[in-house]
Amino acid sequence: MPAKPIPDGYHTITPFLTVRDAARAIEFYKQAFGAKDRGVMKGPDGKVMHAELMIGDSIVMLSDEFPDFGALSPQALNGSPAGLHIYVEDVDGAFDRAVKAGAQVEMPVADQFWGDRYGRLKDPFGHKWSIATHVKDLSMDDMKRGMDEAMAQMQQRRKTA
Repeated sequence: MPAKPIPDGYHTITPFLTVRDAARAIEFYKQAFGAKDRGVMKGPDGKVMHAELMIGDSIVMLSDEFPDFGALSPQALNGSPAGLHIYVEDVDGAFDRAVKAGAQVEMPVADQFWGDRYGRLKDPFGHKWSIATHVKDLSMDDMKRGMDEAMAQMQQRRKTA
């Protein structure tokens, strides 16, 4: 029987993270996001060459840094332009668990104009995570009105600061 073009359990897009200290990152993701270990392959030096975690119904791949091969972490790049987004049943509980595990709050959980209860974190390895629970279905017009109101409030706060 031929191999499946997309293996069971994988979606069309699978994030791959490069981190410093992948073994520690795996433990953090288990504590913070309830990740399940799908397997870890280490090189002769003990560094993680490839690991797979299951977070909810999604696979996340990761490895240690390997600068000689262009695999650099956010620390090596002085930040990351990418982020990961997780939808969960209980954003407040999930967010608190991630903070207790060592994530840094970038934006506290709050109800947002697009219909999500949402917060943003940075993990100890430099990756950005947003966590949300969808709480209200809104039309594009409703979201646009909400965005306009939020931007007006932000500008007003800047003027009075």
